[in-house]
Amino acid sequence: MSSKRSLARRATAVVAAGAAALVLAACGADTAGDNSAGHSGGHPGGGTAPSASAPASAPAAQGGHNAADAVFAKGMVPHHRQAVEMAELAAARAESGEVKKLAEDIKKAQDPEIKTLSGWLASWGEQVPAEGAMDHSAHGGSGTGAGMMSAQEMDRLKDATGKAFDTAFMELMIKHHEGAVAMARTEQAEGVFPEAKTMAQAIVTSQSAEIAQMRKLLGNG
Repeated sequence: MSSKRSLARRATAVVAAGAAALVLAACGADTAGDNSAGHSGGHPGGGTAPSASAPASAPAAQGGHNAADAVFAKGMVPHHRQAVEMAELAAARAESGEVKKLAEDIKKAQDPEIKTLSGWLASWGEQVPAEGAMDHSAHGGSGTGAGMMSAQEMDRLKDATGKAFDTAFMELMIKHHEGAVAMARTEQAEGVFPEAKTMAQAIVTSQSAEIAQMRKLLGNG
């Protein structure tokens, strides 16, 4: 009997020891889990890292532009609007098919750019120039800066027809284009917004070519 009791006591002790080992192992796992959670929350690679690094990327998300980009867009919107207004006169007043085609090309190119420029300004929190308004900061403070037509010059164009219109249109548009090219070159040199710089390059290329074409048609090329 004593032998059976001894075996029973040993079996009980083994079971108890095993249970204790399981409890200790579970506690150890919990502690490791707690420590792991604590480290992941505060470690640079943990869950809080994205929010900590977010401010660094904020300027890019807000537009990645500078003051020169805003001046370019604010100046080019009314500048393009006037070019489109001039081009629209050609359909009924121009005599030369080449002048009519040139005017049509100008309108097709600059109408979409007005929308793009206005969209940039809105996304940057900048005021889009109102119809008929002029942003003088982009043009040396003068209403007729950067090749913009004066009211008298626009009246002269509106009153002309036939060859007289063709000549006046090209002379005034050369002046207008030269102003746009100058504004675009300033954007290329001082701006940082990639899309604005790309548009500036397109303006320099296309309008320089149109200036050469008009000078040739006028006999000055």
